[in-house]
Amino acid sequence: MTNILVTGGAGQLGSTLASKLALKKNVTIVIIDNLSTGSRLKVPVRDNIKFIKADVNNYKDIMSIFATFRFKYVFHFAAVVGVERTLENPIAVLDDIDGIKNILSLSKNSGVERVFYSSSSEVYGEPFEIPQNENTTPLNSRLPYAIVKNVGEAFFRSYQREYDLDYTIFRFFNTYGPSQSDDFVMPRFIKLAMNDQPIPIYGKGDQTRSFCYVDDNIDTCLSALEDDNYINEVLNVGNDVEISILELALRIIERTGSKSQITFLSSLKEGDMTRRCPDITKMRDLLGRDLISLNEGIDKMIQHYNISTFQKA
Repeated sequence: MTNILVTGGAGQLGSTLASKLALKKNVTIVIIDNLSTGSRLKVPVRDNIKFIKADVNNYKDIMSIFATFRFKYVFHFAAVVGVERTLENPIAVLDDIDGIKNILSLSKNSGVERVFYSSSSEVYGEPFEIPQNENTTPLNSRLPYAIVKNVGEAFFRSYQREYDLDYTIFRFFNTYGPSQSDDFVMPRFIKLAMNDQPIPIYGKGDQTRSFCYVDDNIDTCLSALEDDNYINEVLNVGNDVEISILELALRIIERTGSKSQITFLSSLKEGDMTRRCPDITKMRDLLGRDLISLNEGIDKMIQHYNISTFQKA
């Protein structure tokens, strides 16, 4: 039996990852989450999935869990996420450094073979080049969230050199999906459009992002595990189709047949980078299939919300 730990497993990425990992034969998936931003309702219900409410930033909280299960692999996805949330809670963001250290320390002391770390495109800051490449683009963001992710990457490299603990670092670019929290742009815009409510945009809406559907993200992570690819390397995980936030809002209005109007707010003082688009050469080679298009992803979310609304009625 192979035991796999997923921290942050009550969030969008962690819960989707755990659900797909649980389909493997002879595996037990243990989910740890303190439910500060995640939801117990997102945790998959399967015989081989165990949920434990615990805080990875507290060593005593998770020490016995590592001793009990003797994990072979660890996916460390627990973190304070979201630009506005991280700006409003900078100390909580810095506390995540303790979680990184705890996970690495317990992993190297309990025989874990590899740890997978959810870093972020935010480490790149304002782009020096487009698309943003793992090896050539400097990591220059000054935001606390990005700094913590960058520090985390340094910890993983250091533990590999010092203790031979293997890792894979995922730099995630704007993943979206049906179980994403409403304070992220894609579900927020879609739900507002479906209810014909105004869609607010910061600034002129000319800042760009590239949106990756959750299945593309998780399938890439699973491929990195199954194929032993990118051991002790960094991997951009995203979509390389760039779109402005204004164009995204208009696209969503079109696909929902909405009567929503767009309202323009003052630009955010910090955290709203002008462009974001990854070089996903490595990801494409690893995934081995076409990525889900933005239109298809939006339609999947609309369908999911429609079904959810019908079931509640």
